Amino acid sequence: MTYLDLLDLTQSVIDGVLFGTIYALIGIGFTLIFGVMHKINLSYAAASVGAAYLSLLIAQTAPPALVFLAAALVGGVLGALVYVVCFRFLPLNKPLATLMSTVGMLLLIEEAIVHATAGMPQNYPAMWVGSNIDIGPLSLRGDLLFVFVLGCAAMVGLTLLLKRTRLGLATRAVSQQATAARLCGMNITTTNLSTFVIAGLLGGIAGAMAGAAIGVLSPLLTLPLTVKGLVVTVIGGLGSIPGAIVAGLLVGGFENLFQYWRGVTERDIYVMLLLFAFLVFRPGGLFKPPAGRD
Repeated sequence: MTYLDLLDLTQSVIDGVLFGTIYALIGIGFTLIFGVMHKINLSYAAASVGAAYLSLLIAQTAPPALVFLAAALVGGVLGALVYVVCFRFLPLNKPLATLMSTVGMLLLIEEAIVHATAGMPQNYPAMWVGSNIDIGPLSLRGDLLFVFVLGCAAMVGLTLLLKRTRLGLATRAVSQQATAARLCGMNITTTNLSTFVIAGLLGGIAGAMAGAAIGVLSPLLTLPLTVKGLVVTVIGGLGSIPGAIVAGLLVGGFENLFQYWRGVTERDIYVMLLLFAFLVFRPGGLFKPPAGRD
């Protein structure tokens, strides 16, 4: 491998790590819901993309920053809707019922997007496009760096929310011992709903970041984001937010590494091989998840 090849490889991995922030946010959303309810919400990434699509309604008249904010707010609303439709009135002791309801919601959101846009990709506004930061022979893409910084800010905000607020205390209490939390007077339904809203806010940001980094939104984004989010959740450790963060960056860099070597058509194969390696050699993931609840 020549020096120039090594530079190109390093540049590709750096871009992948920055883009991996999106995977980390999607993984955090899965992790939050699983940690609190021990349920998988398969419609999460689809709702994130749907929130980004709805934010396009103001894209012609509002600056990109407000479009991102709108995506986050719409994501929170969609998160609440998913909870009410797919979890609130279904028997939680029947995991297959809630799982299949989220599959139905995923398909519903995808079909709604396809019908609203005739299946055509939509341009999405981005910030700092073309504003690269050079570090020696390497370069940090301005739009990907913005995605990384915004994602890190969202992660820090979530951490402070969980560690420093009463809502965060309630969320952690329900995730660890739901029965004890109920006996202490905590409203389990309200806490679960709040968790879906918080996850939806993060998902809206992730959907907007994906659109900004790629340049367009497409219904085809929902499947890869769903798969990569689940991969990140498993590799990081089910229920572990720090694990989801690290795993998201790892998966982003790893897929770009093999995209450079093997091309875009094969990169997902190697991501799956990475997942299988963790399932075999470290099934608990990178980080030990918190203790289960009753």
